[in-house]
Amino acid sequence: MSSSVGRKPVHLAVYDTLADWETGHTTAYLARAGYEIRTVGPTRAPVTSIGGLRVEPGLALDDVRPQDSALLILPGADLWDAGDDLAPFARKARAFLDAGVPVAAICGATAGLAREGLLDDRDHTSAVSFYLAPTGYKGAERYVDADAVTDGNLVTAGPTEPVAFAREVFRLLGVYEGEVLDAWYRLFHDSDAEAYAVLAKAGQ
Repeated sequence: MSSSVGRKPVHLAVYDTLADWETGHTTAYLARAGYEIRTVGPTRAPVTSIGGLRVEPGLALDDVRPQDSALLILPGADLWDAGDDLAPFARKARAFLDAGVPVAAICGATAGLAREGLLDDRDHTSAVSFYLAPTGYKGAERYVDADAVTDGNLVTAGPTEPVAFAREVFRLLGVYEGEVLDAWYRLFHDSDAEAYAVLAKAGQ
């Protein structure tokens, strides 16, 4: 596991209709690894997830700068497909990627990135390929039928793959690597009891 000394925080986007199950593995284990998780809303006004959880953002989107962050996480939400309310988050993702700072998007957030043109020239995945087609994006040939995909500093995944999504984030940030990363994934994705021994030996 990488050292936590001097580590920048991870920013988790939160907005109404947030799919609250999609990023739980990612944020929980990043926090256990020493990352501070900071929530970012459209403003600092409370938002409510699909599951009815009320979240008070710690920061407003306008106050977040790529240079102050280790990663921007964009969860899915019904709002991604209901208009342009969340488009500012996709534009912020562009700023992060342009600055060389990682972005991880799952479910509906992948459609938001497609509309922003961020998937036109990057390998990516989502729920299914035809979900992204109505965005009018030009990256259909870069779609990968996989549980989660990393291309450079961008991680994408579909709504049924929160564990694979976390796996890719951990690999990208160097939180877990090699045998330990594989064991973590097998434990939480496959309920593989043998993975416990590997993690225990590694002190996880």
